[in-house]
This record gives sequence, C-alpha cells and structure tokens, in this order.
Amino acid sequence: MITKGKVFIITGASSGIGGELANQLAKKGAMIVCAARTLKKLEAICTEINKNGGSAIPVQVDITDKAQCDKMVEKTIQSYNKIDGLVLNAGISMWAKFDEIKDISFFKTIMNTNYLGSIYCVHSALPYLKESKGKIISCSTAQAIMGFPNHSGYVASKHALHGFLSTIRMENKNEITILEAVLSWIKGTNLRRNSFGAEGEKKQDGSVRKHTNESVSLHQCVKIIIQSIEKDLKTVYIPKKLSLIPFLKVFFNGFLERKVSKAISKNKK
Repeated sequence: MITKGKVFIITGASSGIGGELANQLAKKGAMIVCAARTLKKLEAICTEINKNGGSAIPVQVDITDKAQCDKMVEKTIQSYNKIDGLVLNAGISMWAKFDEIKDISFFKTIMNTNYLGSIYCVHSALPYLKESKGKIISCSTAQAIMGFPNHSGYVASKHALHGFLSTIRMENKNEITILEAVLSWIKGTNLRRNSFGAEGEKKQDGSVRKHTNESVSLHQCVKIIIQSIEKDLKTVYIPKKLSLIPFLKVFFNGFLERKVSKAISKNKK
C-alpha cells in the first residue's frame, strides 16, 4: 500500500504507538483520524501534525460503545470521504498471577476494550474499507499466539482478536488486507502504566516495571510497522526473533515456555 494520500483511522492515538503512527504516517502524506477517549491529547497531536503541513482530525471515542464507533467512521467520511486503513491500537493490559487476583471483574474491561472494541471498529469501518480495498492493521502481541504468565486476561483478549481477524481475512479475501504486528515490549508506551494489578487497580508511575535492554524503541517499532504496511505484509514480528514462536510452539514448546517464564521473571520489579 502506498500511504501517501490514504486515510487512516488510528485508535488509541493519544499517546504511545498510536500517537507515533499518526505522526510518522502524516509525514508520509497520509490523512489521519486520531481517535481516543482523551480529546485534549488528541487535539495536541493533530495541531502539531497540521502545523507541520499534514492533515489530521481528532475524534473523541470510547471504542467499547458501538454507537460511538459508528460516529467515528461517519466523521471520517464527512472529513475525507473514504477510509483506506484502520489501525486497531487501543488496549489495556494486566500483570498478576490468576490465583492472586482478588476480583476478576476487570477481565470484562480488558475484553471489552481489546476484543469487542476492535470488533466494533471493524464492523463500522468494513464497508468503506471494502470500497477502497483497504487494510486493517492490528497492533498485536506475542501474547496473541501463546500463553504468558501474569497476563491471563490480556492473553485471552488478544487470542480472541487474532482468531477474529483471521476469519475476517478469509471472509473478505481479495477485498481487504490485514496486517498483524506481533510486538514484544516496546519502550515509550503507556501500556504498562495502564495495566491492571492483582487488586484490580491501574498501575501508577511509582509501580511501573522497567523495560529490559531487549525492548524496542517506539520510533523504530512504528517505522517497521509502516514499512510492513507499504510492503503489504500479512504479519510482522517486532523484534524479528518473535517469528520463531510459531515454529517453537509446534516442535519445542517446553523450551519456549521456559524462555518465556524466564523473560517474565526478569521483568518483575
């Protein structure tokens, strides 16, 4: 896909990967609809893009509300008359062993945001994506293709979305394309700060786990995602070593689980 002149809706665009995608795509000549719940942050990002010669509009939306997703798409069509790309980036994580969780009600919040919220966005935008032969880009994770300790609810939501998008790809073959970006730990995002703990609380600045040296920078991560959009890839692994996961799951699953458990232990406080 040539990104210049294309219209992208980006969810979770108020910071992190979403905000960086908005900036980098705009520099390549794409028109951006920045969508998230925090309007003030969206307006700041869009103002900067427009000031630098790009084109972006902010749309305040709670993607767990289907009606708001419909309105987000309507505003996009009113402003740009088409949709070429839908970036599913909004998400909430967690960090707690399942048997240590006091109240699992926050699993519903995770599922509503990571899974149902993405489904609502796809359902609202799909007719326009089919018109333009557009692309869905899912900012996914290694947790979508295997289990991960301390992430049970997050893993479940990402597995569900992975399965959903695989089906959408099959049902709409030759009409739209789908890119799944399978990501490891990325520096410069708020995902850890927005993760739920065992008590059902959101993490705060003082309790956020630090990234290891193996983490990928935000700028580099987004650069690779955009290159993958341009190359029309179906899947991209960031970092590349994650591409070994499907093979290891089949032939060396015990080894893979030990490696993952060790990596999780290194990321504890």
